[in-house]
Amino acid sequence: MTSIPDITLNNGQTIPQFGFGTFQIEPKETMVAVTTALDAGYRHIDTAEMYGNEAEVGEAIARSDLDRGEVFVTSKLSNDAHEPDEARQAFEGTLKALGTDYVDLFLIHWPLPTRYGGDFVQTWRTLEEFYREGRARSIGVSNFQPYQLRRLHGETQIIPAVDQIEVHPYLTQDEVRAFCVEHQIAIEAWSPLGQGLVLGDPVIRSIAERTGKTPAQVVLRWHIQRGDVVFPKSVTPDRIRENIDIFDFELSAADIEDITALNKNERTGGDPDKFDGR
Repeated sequence: MTSIPDITLNNGQTIPQFGFGTFQIEPKETMVAVTTALDAGYRHIDTAEMYGNEAEVGEAIARSDLDRGEVFVTSKLSNDAHEPDEARQAFEGTLKALGTDYVDLFLIHWPLPTRYGGDFVQTWRTLEEFYREGRARSIGVSNFQPYQLRRLHGETQIIPAVDQIEVHPYLTQDEVRAFCVEHQIAIEAWSPLGQGLVLGDPVIRSIAERTGKTPAQVVLRWHIQRGDVVFPKSVTPDRIRENIDIFDFELSAADIEDITALNKNERTGGDPDKFDGR
């Protein structure tokens, strides 16, 4: 069984550095995909209310031979539920769908600066309630920029444990990373392979050929060595098993530098400064 390293969050909780993402996995395919991942050694599953597959994630965990405490589960608040009462109802819905009385990590999915009067602070204070109640073991944000994190830092009591952002070799997010390092906020990388765009890059392919690994494995290893929490997604069993097979080799410092130098500040997803969540 693959041994996956843990990262200690700023509240003392630990999170497996490598996990399985369920974004864009249809509910009817989710249980089989998550079961395959758990069988392959994944112990961190990332879902969200807006993915529509929380129930299937919960069912896969319940049907496994694993205790609930052996699987780290992340979910995220719906963009349509940022008002405090709506956030509370949505969180209850997440727990019910997952079939659990707590989640390991619960995130604000997007800051939504053009909605709710741009007030994500009241939403964060509601997540603080879930944390104090113990029903969210850790809380964090997703797609937040430094100025938004700085506002939370100045106006609330709990620093986010993580910021889940788009990160890949064509979008290294150096400014966000620097802020998060300074404030002990873990970086989680979504779209870690840049929707596959980076896999044909000559630099990455050259490193893959030299190391005897696939381009995807090289990029995932780059994330791990940079300290990112990463969770690629797939519904193909062989690919699910291949993705986790990255702990038997290391990239050199020069390899890390060469991949990082590929940055183009090129997004594959929404712009956090403009995205309205619809």
